[in-house]
Amino acid sequence: MFSYLQAIIIGSLQGITELFPISSLGHSVLLESFLNWNLRQDNPYFLTFLVATHTATALVLFIFFWRDWLRIIKGLVRSFIARSIDESDKDAKLGWLLVVGTIPAGILGLLFEETFKKFFSAPQLVAILLILNGLMLLGAEYLRRKSAERHTRNSQPQISKLSWLQAIKIGLFQCLALLPGFSRTGSTITAGLLMGLNHEDAARFSFLLATPIIAAASLLKIPELATTGAHVVLGPTLVGTVCAGVTAYFSVRFLEKYFKTDKLTPFAFYCIIAGIVTTIIFLLR
Repeated sequence: MFSYLQAIIIGSLQGITELFPISSLGHSVLLESFLNWNLRQDNPYFLTFLVATHTATALVLFIFFWRDWLRIIKGLVRSFIARSIDESDKDAKLGWLLVVGTIPAGILGLLFEETFKKFFSAPQLVAILLILNGLMLLGAEYLRRKSAERHTRNSQPQISKLSWLQAIKIGLFQCLALLPGFSRTGSTITAGLLMGLNHEDAARFSFLLATPIIAAASLLKIPELATTGAHVVLGPTLVGTVCAGVTAYFSVRFLEKYFKTDKLTPFAFYCIIAGIVTTIIFLLR
């Protein structure tokens, strides 16, 4: 059982940190530990609350990129009717790239759900994973810069030019986000950069990729709110979901402009510093 104030704080935090490459799950776990809320984050109802707030984020992303999704859906329909994927149909190709990129995390999430739940009660480990998330972002920027020195900007591929194998690789990077401390946005943008995309295209693909995986999780978890006993968290869940949606909207507006010119480096240093400070605090307790 958790209060409305806790739901507002966690929901608002989730809406911000889900889209920033700094790990929403990691921040939720660390915040609960610091404030001694004893929310039992491995409780299935609390996981349902987190999925609900993620759903709000996915809905905001869908609305924000509705023109993209309209073209993508039309492209997928065309490919279904034709029973083939026309490589020259950019919208259809992008739609299937998103499907392919969603599969790895979907499979791992279903197979190892109980294993991943254990990390929710290990804030010390989450702090270390947050440091590793920051190092991953720094590594991506270093490798991207080295690659840019050998190729001109015009040679960078567009999203629809990604290969199926590259989409799978991005999907595999997304699996890192099943561990609280690793960011879904950070891992998929990192993979996009390694595949040769620029920051803007890597961020756009990451935001589009977020929608189907979160929607799939919602279909599995949201019905738990209607089961016996789950009604006790229905109110806080609704309030937290609204807060997550509002903060996610402002986050995606900021990040869409930010990644047109700026890099992952500030987020990387934040994760490393936050992880180190958190680890020290845990050791001194």
